[in-house]
Amino acid sequence: MAAPAAAVVGGAITAYLAVTHDDPLVVDTYYKEGLAINRVLERDRAARQAGYRAQVMFSEDGSQVRVHLAGGAMPPSLRLQMVHPTRAELDRAATLHAVTSPPHTGQAGWYEGAIDLSAAPRWRVQLEDDRRGWRLTGEWRPREGGAVALAPRS
Repeated sequence: MAAPAAAVVGGAITAYLAVTHDDPLVVDTYYKEGLAINRVLERDRAARQAGYRAQVMFSEDGSQVRVHLAGGAMPPSLRLQMVHPTRAELDRAATLHAVTSPPHTGQAGWYEGAIDLSAAPRWRVQLEDDRRGWRLTGEWRPREGGAVALAPRS
């Protein structure tokens, strides 16, 4: 009798946890996101056609970010999204503004901004123009260095 009783108690606990705790990995708007996939693919295609590439560099404390964008036309600002792979409440976004090029480079396409990153072993990084016409993506692992190269998704 102990084994069936333990199974009933275990099932009741599992049912309670399933009902009372949200699963943050499931997106509530999955249907809308599924419909928007073509728009996302168009943004990747636009970045590829314009030849955009970016190098994103983070300060040691994760409070500042600098981006060098190469490729097509340089927008006045960029939007950087840092997506935590499992915890949506840790996701961060920052608006980066164009700055004059560092004196030692003589190049245009530099952007800077502030961001508040928490410690995480891995981030999905997305960079897009302020009109959301194109996007670059990549993955950053802070332990491997303070920079990540972004490219259009193929």
